[in-house]
Amino acid sequence: MPQPTHLLILPMKAIYFEEYGSAEVLRYGEQPTPTPKANQILVRVRASSVNPVDWKIRQGDLKLITGYKFPKIPGRDVAGEVAAVGDNVTRFRVGDRVYGMPNDGAGNANAEYALLAESVAAFIPERLSFEEAGAVPLGALTALQGLHDYGQILSGDRVLINGASGGVGTFAVQIAKALGAGEVTGVCGPANVELVRSLGADRVLNHHEHDFTHDVSRYDLIFDAAGKSSFTACQEALRRNGRYVTTTPDPAAVVLDKFASVFSTKSSYVFMAKERGTDLALLSAWLQAETIRPVIAKTFPLSATADAHRFSEAGGVAGKIVLTV
Repeated sequence: MPQPTHLLILPMKAIYFEEYGSAEVLRYGEQPTPTPKANQILVRVRASSVNPVDWKIRQGDLKLITGYKFPKIPGRDVAGEVAAVGDNVTRFRVGDRVYGMPNDGAGNANAEYALLAESVAAFIPERLSFEEAGAVPLGALTALQGLHDYGQILSGDRVLINGASGGVGTFAVQIAKALGAGEVTGVCGPANVELVRSLGADRVLNHHEHDFTHDVSRYDLIFDAAGKSSFTACQEALRRNGRYVTTTPDPAAVVLDKFASVFSTKSSYVFMAKERGTDLALLSAWLQAETIRPVIAKTFPLSATADAHRFSEAGGVAGKIVLTV
């Protein structure tokens, strides 16, 4: 049953910005509440998050992709309750607890209401709170697709996760184990060594003391969740037919890496996570079975999103930054 019309017309509270810049450009105020199309659900957001991509967009680093249409509402993670459904939606009903990553490319999740296409949404596992669910979609989907789709992980592989204590890395360590990796090495700062070990890493390297790129022919797969290295730098550490995967590379490094991979038996992949409901359903099953778990670094109210951006930009965040709505 659709939500009463007057709730869809009233404006909602949201975080938005009308120009690119520092965290100071973020505003908390009223924006139009979106109306679901035939294949969409309207979610009353209870939790969202801040990811590095959010402040990179806000700064204008991706303006060639995001353009100059304002205002923009940031945020790529949605967790909440279905408030209304489009005419063609069959899987979800008003009141269902759902989560997902919007597939419109704009984000729009840091608000009281957000849209999800039915195909990219999933039911929140019973054991997860809204805050825990809000920490999952972007980070976990990135980790799963990076390791499985691009890294082509095989049972018994030796896998290294660079940035293992971050929002993507904490999921990547756990998912690598769930996918059958024989040895998972996590790389992080000294303050987070015990956290990464608790997630199931077989080896944990303090990047202040150990340069993993000098581990000759040790790894079948290197997943650089932090974007702090490059395929060129990692080639020596990869075994024959090894794979290097990253999501946030230095643009100049991409050109060098592609050139280097032409003359190598090893492969390099750069990707961005896709909004995929089937992947999220698999993650939900793992979450319900406690095979994986979200790690929350800190929680902020939606109105304090600018502070959450500053916290993320400062670096060294262990896990995900969650916004309560």
